Amino acid sequence: MATKKVSPKAEENKDALEGMNEALTRSEQFIENNQKTLLIALLAVIVVVGGIFLYNSKVVLPREQKAAEQIFKGEQYFAIDSLDLALNGDAIDYIGFEAIAKQYASTKTGKLAKAYAGLCYKAQGNYEEAIAYLSKVKTSDIAVSPALVGAVGDCYVELGQAQKAVSYFEKAAKSGNTLLAPIYLMKAGRAYESLGQWSKALAAYETIKADYPNSMEGSEIEKYIERAKWQK
Repeated sequence: MATKKVSPKAEENKDALEGMNEALTRSEQFIENNQKTLLIALLAVIVVVGGIFLYNSKVVLPREQKAAEQIFKGEQYFAIDSLDLALNGDAIDYIGFEAIAKQYASTKTGKLAKAYAGLCYKAQGNYEEAIAYLSKVKTSDIAVSPALVGAVGDCYVELGQAQKAVSYFEKAAKSGNTLLAPIYLMKAGRAYESLGQWSKALAAYETIKADYPNSMEGSEIEKYIERAKWQK
């Protein structure tokens, strides 16, 4: 009887199949030899994930909700310029932005309370305390962040520290917020003027003219540019 020839392709498939079987056998052997260790690792993952979920649902979310309930009253006081009540509480059912910022520091609402506390101190003329609060607030919100950074600059201006102020104004202007950027560029320019740094003031004004010509600041920027050129 003639021997049936096996094609190279069939041999290749046979070798591949045998390789797969061998790999599966080794995997099965590994699992069998390390079954206890793997089971412990799996249980550890389940415990960690479950613990995170439980912590978030039983601790984080209730704290966030309680903080949000507290800050609502403060925002009402802040809106009507009752700054002392907003900041320190009303001794009835509201504890104040300061207390919220401390008691709920790890929550989003706690961070918001810190920002509000800083703004209250700024409005009251307590600029050093305002800086202490506002400079610690970190947020990626394009509308909120530059306003808080710029507020720190305003405080430094009031304290007669224009050189520190301009760094905050320029940072606020670089945020990409097209409404606030020209405002803080203008403030940076005025701060540079007070320092006698007319070239830097001119650069700030020319940026307004080039990038924000339709802003309120842009509509009257020419007179500032001409003055800076003349003084330079």
